[in-house]
Amino acid sequence: MTERVTLITGASAGIGTELARVFASNGHRVALVARRADRLKALADELGAKGGAAPIVIPCDLQHADAGDRIAQALTDAGVEVEFLVNNAGFGLFGRAIERDRAEQLNIINVNIRALTDLTLRFADQLIRNRGGILNLGSIAGFLPGPGMAVYYASKAYVLSFTEALRCELAPQGVRVTVCCPGPVPSEFQDRAGFAPGFDSAILNVSPEEVARQAYRGLMANKRAVLPGTFIKLVPFLLRLFPRDFILTAVGGFQLRKR
Repeated sequence: MTERVTLITGASAGIGTELARVFASNGHRVALVARRADRLKALADELGAKGGAAPIVIPCDLQHADAGDRIAQALTDAGVEVEFLVNNAGFGLFGRAIERDRAEQLNIINVNIRALTDLTLRFADQLIRNRGGILNLGSIAGFLPGPGMAVYYASKAYVLSFTEALRCELAPQGVRVTVCCPGPVPSEFQDRAGFAPGFDSAILNVSPEEVARQAYRGLMANKRAVLPGTFIKLVPFLLRLFPRDFILTAVGGFQLRKR
């Protein structure tokens, strides 16, 4: 029988690192994907020291079109199949869309949308064969329009919609599909995006460790969506109470004042 692994993208920092720790602590062999080989190696050494099968390290930049091919080849070379796929990698850029670098914004789409979709479709047969699951990292941003981070918010709306549709399609094959939609999380995300945490982060944030724990439990319980934290759970409900134009104006006013 072919050995099965949990493939985790964006595993070198933040929520991705904590997800790797949670899956490994629950007996999963993990395959770790991220750009920074040194961090992946350090994480693999940490997890390996705790016993269990050695993690597979796959240094790879998901911005590149051949990333899926490279990941698939590495797994084939290791003689493993994907049982659980965790599409965690993603980033955003703060600022007005027309003022930010166009190539950088297209790379948000490459990582947050194209790579996530590629890996999901590429390994679907293995996920079905192994009756595994997909955990996609969305964001509370996926429920909102996002002036000030327009491409990022739109990418997370795609993740939410795509995940929910796949959940319906794959349910008859016994594949669990869950989207985790955290609010602000203290991590390197803010530094890369180019903004400092503000009032929203203070009242909505949940630690990466807690996000990972709740996301794992949600996937194993086959929940449709996981919204970590008390206040975050209220956001989708509250959005139904206000007209879309009001929400757009409010988010735009708040986000653009951060500049």
